[in-house]
Amino acid sequence: MSKKYISEKNISLYLILLAGIFVLLNILGSRYFFRGDFTADKRYTLSTATKNILVELEDPISVTAYFSEGLPPQIERSRTDFQDLLTEYRSVSRGNVHYEFVNPNKNEFTEQIAEQAGIRPVLINTREKDQVAQKKAYLGAVVSYGDQNEVIPLIQEGAAMEHALSMAIKKLTTADRPLIGWIQGHGEPQVSEFYQSMQELDVMYSIKSVELADSINLQQFKTLCLMAPRDSFPPEHTAMLDRYLAGGGNLLMCINFVDADFRQNYGMAMPGNIGDWLTAKGLTPEKAFIIDAACGSVNVVQQHGGFNLQTPVQFPYLPLASTFTRHPVTAGLTTVGFQFASPLTFVGDTTDVKYTPLIFSSAQAATAPVPLMFNIEKKWTKEDFPESHLTMAALLEGKIAGGAKSRLLLISDGDFAINGAGEQARQVNADNINLLINSVDYLSDDTGLISLRTKQIQSRPLKKLDDGAKTAIKYANFLAPVFLIIIVGILRSVRSRNIRNKRLHEEDEDVLND
Repeated sequence: MSKKYISEKNISLYLILLAGIFVLLNILGSRYFFRGDFTADKRYTLSTATKNILVELEDPISVTAYFSEGLPPQIERSRTDFQDLLTEYRSVSRGNVHYEFVNPNKNEFTEQIAEQAGIRPVLINTREKDQVAQKKAYLGAVVSYGDQNEVIPLIQEGAAMEHALSMAIKKLTTADRPLIGWIQGHGEPQVSEFYQSMQELDVMYSIKSVELADSINLQQFKTLCLMAPRDSFPPEHTAMLDRYLAGGGNLLMCINFVDADFRQNYGMAMPGNIGDWLTAKGLTPEKAFIIDAACGSVNVVQQHGGFNLQTPVQFPYLPLASTFTRHPVTAGLTTVGFQFASPLTFVGDTTDVKYTPLIFSSAQAATAPVPLMFNIEKKWTKEDFPESHLTMAALLEGKIAGGAKSRLLLISDGDFAINGAGEQARQVNADNINLLINSVDYLSDDTGLISLRTKQIQSRPLKKLDDGAKTAIKYANFLAPVFLIIIVGILRSVRSRNIRNKRLHEEDEDVLND
């Protein structure tokens, strides 16, 4: 048998083997989904919370994604990422997640179906023939479970995509949601004034307003929330809180211990006796303002050229907290803005109670005892902030008020997550909302979704360089290609000379042999 025949036979076997491998990979790829994630923040890796939700699915979930086609590349990428995400959901759920993509722009009938399902179009800027135009686009999805539907009106890139989809599935599949009590009757804001927080809490919990009375059974609540009371507590109400903690309950308290009247530029202590009740537990709130070099601003009317203009001025009484203890309550937080805050100290017995400070001021801070007068136009200096890392939120765990173990989480600002109502309604910073939701999750023993809610694509700005480094890099970029070309030229010249000498040597040997 000739070598040529053997070689051709081997090549045929290799081709058949290679084709078989490709077929096998396609079969495996259709049944099992896998993608590598080499990002530092694991933005393309499903969180443990999502995997737990999908593994526990008993009945199929259907996802109808309404995505327009022919969109700009950066928008089209959202469709691709969402499809990859759904494929991974289907794989982890062992086939319990089904999905389809519909192009609503195909005709008027499909547009009507999308809009009837709750998906509203958005306007996307596109460039056609060197002209900017606006195009109506659909970028939403409907998640269905039995006869129930949950609408995701807008699919956003990054971690928000996984959060929206997992929250929709969790909301549809959770039958018996834990009961959270929202204490009322002492001047607290209404539940409706926390609408941003309620959008998240409604996924996992049933929220119920509670007025403390002897007839109510507080132990039915997984967690009680006391938000910004303005009035004192009768002794019978504080006794009920004691009995609730003694029975193993969990209590979240967001309390204003100081307040301000900006019309009079006056700072004062808040009335009420809840601070005394906390002091008896070993957690003492000081009736003083925390002032912080890292702070928010207020608008001050100033005259410029004969006109009255509102100018933002830094106001250290509005601390911006970015120093946190590593804890599920503070997981994923970057900056929480407080309207006012007071320092907390713990002087209790740590034998039966564990004390954990959670949120701190910056390294440049101080306290200002009340009452006081504000000087909004004051020029603050470093000497005004001699203290550092004052505690603004803390957690007590253990036998706080009896034999059973309970939890009490105190934040020394009651307004940080309030949206308000009517004309006074405002949008609250996302980290403020995450702090409140994380607190409820932790106290209610459901910390799994914290990692999902606070999962973010981390920003990694380029490192700033000094002028010398910039100059060195500039010349390196210019000269490196030149030197590379010279080195390649030298190497090629040496190689050619060696080949030429080798050929001359072989020719000389052939002449001698002849």
